[in-house]
Amino acid sequence: MTEKKMNVESFNLDHTKVKAPYVRLADIKEGQHGDRIHKYDLRICQPNKEHMDMPALHSLEHLMAEMSRNHTDKVVDISPMGCQTGFYIALINHDDYDDVINIIEQTLNDVLTATEVPACNELQCGWAASHSLEGAQKLAKDLLAKRSEWTEVFA
Repeated sequence: MTEKKMNVESFNLDHTKVKAPYVRLADIKEGQHGDRIHKYDLRICQPNKEHMDMPALHSLEHLMAEMSRNHTDKVVDISPMGCQTGFYIALINHDDYDDVINIIEQTLNDVLTATEVPACNELQCGWAASHSLEGAQKLAKDLLAKRSEWTEVFA
């Protein structure tokens, strides 16, 4: 039986065949003026086996969104996956995979030394009570410990 191709790229990915953690180029979109958005799948947890705790994920999102921009002006967005297994990272006009890996590594190292979660207050965050700096730092530490595996998507 042939599976129908879905409109969402990640819905076409066989989640039973991937091996987290990894960084995968998931999509490229080209704008009408030639700008190209590269969307990367930063998978932290093994799909359908584990997931990130919401306060830790939320804090890691804030930390990465803020700190990644200290290493490049190409970040468009860093968004958590609804399944709580990773993040999508969108960059504009930047297709150097090795540099993307380095940006992620530098950002996660920044997370390890952070003393607070950026914008962790009711004025700047929609659910300010749901944060864990310690949880985000543990995720970053665990992910960095497996840095050598990031380029291997499939088991």
